[in-house]
Amino acid sequence: MHKRKPEWLKIKYRNSDQVMEVQRLIRNLTLHTVCEEASCPNLLECFGRRTATFMILGKYCTRNCSFCNVQSNHPQPVDPNEAEHVASAVCELDLKHVVITSVTRDDLPDGGAAHFVSVIHAVREKNPDVEIEVLIPDFKGDTEALAQVVAAKPDILNHNVETVPRLYPTVRPQAKYERSIGLLANAKKLDRNMITKSGIMVGLGETIDEVKAVMEDLCSVDCDILTIGQYLAPTKNHHPVIEYVHPDTFQAYKEMGLELGFKHVEAGPLVRSSYHAEAAANALKS
Repeated sequence: MHKRKPEWLKIKYRNSDQVMEVQRLIRNLTLHTVCEEASCPNLLECFGRRTATFMILGKYCTRNCSFCNVQSNHPQPVDPNEAEHVASAVCELDLKHVVITSVTRDDLPDGGAAHFVSVIHAVREKNPDVEIEVLIPDFKGDTEALAQVVAAKPDILNHNVETVPRLYPTVRPQAKYERSIGLLANAKKLDRNMITKSGIMVGLGETIDEVKAVMEDLCSVDCDILTIGQYLAPTKNHHPVIEYVHPDTFQAYKEMGLELGFKHVEAGPLVRSSYHAEAAANALKS
């Protein structure tokens, strides 16, 4: 049964020159954004602020998670010009903090790690002062692939666990919870100073105790930043929304996370892993 969205999830439509300008830039450089491909509810706000989360390695994913609107299909060849195009977009938008993510590419020997490195280097060469945050897939647990990305020294390394372990078979059937926790643990082993970040969605049928257990697991591997947001089903064919979580519960999650030891927690109905990412990064500096 379709659940009616509560007032706190209703977003006012707005159009602006900045939104259209960002859209034109993305098209002209043949880039993809997770904002568009995943139907993010914050797209108009972020584009209106002249920011975007770039999605590299094509628009088709080799996995088929039931929560995600990114298309699952035979993957596209890796664009050899993509790194330079992302760097140009960062320069054109005058970004101080950029988030770069990707589809999952299980077809590539390194899961696309080398391409992440190329993009990091290209962005940094053209924009030496920009902070770079990467939101990476699990690389099927390949530590050597992870090591390539860590060695490129992004300012923040993000990998989302997405949900609680019990729901993985229906929400992330091709992923493994322990593998995701292990990736974050290995990132710290490879570089003790690497800032790590993860995120989960709520409203998929999890319990408060299960969310707390995920937080504890993330804290046990010294994850620095946590994001918690409301799951919104992109279509009726995706995993249904089981609950619209009240803003008070998000505040309780935030307080719980800080008490457990996270350095920063963003929690709210419209929070996404890259939403206000620059503010989260700045909070660690203060």
